[in-house]
Amino acid sequence: MKQELPDIGKISPDIFEQIILPQLGRKRTDVLVGPQNGVDVGVVDLGNENVMVTTTDPIFVVPPYGWERSAWFAIHILASDAVTSGLAPTHITMDLNLPLSITRDQFEQLWNVMHRECDKIGMAVISGHTGRYEGCDYPMIGGAAVICIGPKEKYVTPRMANVGDAVIVTKGAAVEAAGLFAVTFPTKIAKAFGDTFAVESEEIFWQMSVVDDALTAVQAGVRDKGVTAMHDATECGVWGGLYEIAQASNVGMIIQKDDIIVQEKIGKICELFNIDPYASISEGTLLITSRQNEASEIVDRLADKGILSSIVGEVVPQNEGMHYYENGRKVTLEHPRVDPFWAAFGKAASDGAAK
Repeated sequence: MKQELPDIGKISPDIFEQIILPQLGRKRTDVLVGPQNGVDVGVVDLGNENVMVTTTDPIFVVPPYGWERSAWFAIHILASDAVTSGLAPTHITMDLNLPLSITRDQFEQLWNVMHRECDKIGMAVISGHTGRYEGCDYPMIGGAAVICIGPKEKYVTPRMANVGDAVIVTKGAAVEAAGLFAVTFPTKIAKAFGDTFAVESEEIFWQMSVVDDALTAVQAGVRDKGVTAMHDATECGVWGGLYEIAQASNVGMIIQKDDIIVQEKIGKICELFNIDPYASISEGTLLITSRQNEASEIVDRLADKGILSSIVGEVVPQNEGMHYYENGRKVTLEHPRVDPFWAAFGKAASDGAAK
């Protein structure tokens, strides 16, 4: 039976494997890592022991967040996928298909922040396209490709997790879900928890990047000397991301659910909007597998940068499956498939909870 395209959002693994994966253009021997479900980067051998890592995503801009937040988030979404390779981003190419409603002043504010964040991260804008067009609208106003160039022996992908590795989670669950709820529905949050809580919760938004997390973690070493795989917990959150690493690496995992951080404010916001934090979208949460001997050093290095993290489990053979323990009870870990954030966000918007 043929599976249909989804009503909205990413295509399913089945559609990817049936339509895209068998047809990837010209086969080239310099492609070390090509498209694979759960793997956000491609890797090309440049020779001379160097590689080029690339990743592509929409340019996602939401003006109600304000141009500062919107532009910051747009760049960090793009860079966050790239840094899961373990290499620092070096270049970016951007296609901006702007809506007719955008003004010169708005575009200038947007681009000023985009330039600033690219410069901070270390990315040079090397090519692109910019125009205003009928039919284009927020939040998807184009696309971009981020490029990392670095040593061949230094990159990692979600395919490289090994049996015996430790599993580390940074910042905890539902960072993006809570951050977006906080800046979109501050009145609802203030009514539930008070004005101070609501104002402080908006700061969660700035946690929605794994650039510092990834580049800090790999300072402890990579592959046999440290980090073996990284993946940011976007759609379907921590559970979805861990499942995708396991699938990509053909391994299983045993996770201690209680060891996964849920920041206090994030937990309260998830409860208010009635969503499971572990299955909810969480850009800003980095999932790491590492050699056991280096796991504590990675957590310490992250702490030195002010980044919360915890060791939450271990990679096991694939035939042992995916499981987590909660209150001493062993539970099968399955991919959530549907992220609860979107329905909850839509319901809050239709209920008139936005400021």
